[in-house]
Amino acid sequence: MWDSPMHLLIVAIVILVLFGGRKIPELMRGLGEGVRGFKEGMSGAQSSSTAPPPPAAAAPTEKPADEKKA
Repeated sequence: MWDSPMHLLIVAIVILVLFGGRKIPELMRGLGEGVRGFKEGMSGAQSSSTAPPPPAAAAPTEKPADEKKA
C-alpha cells in the first residue's frame, strides 16, 4: 500500500493542514482513550462471561431510633 516514505510524509502534511497543529494532540489523546476503553470493554466482556459476578456491597446499617435522639 505504502510504496515509499514519501507517501507517509504527504499523508502527514494533509492531516496537519486539515486539523492544524493544536488539534492533533487532542485527536491522538481521544484515539488513545477510545482504544483503552475498547480493550477494557473486551476484557470485561470476556471475564464477566467466565467469572461469577462480584458480591453485592453490604448496605450500611442504621442506628436504632433511641441512639439517634442522643
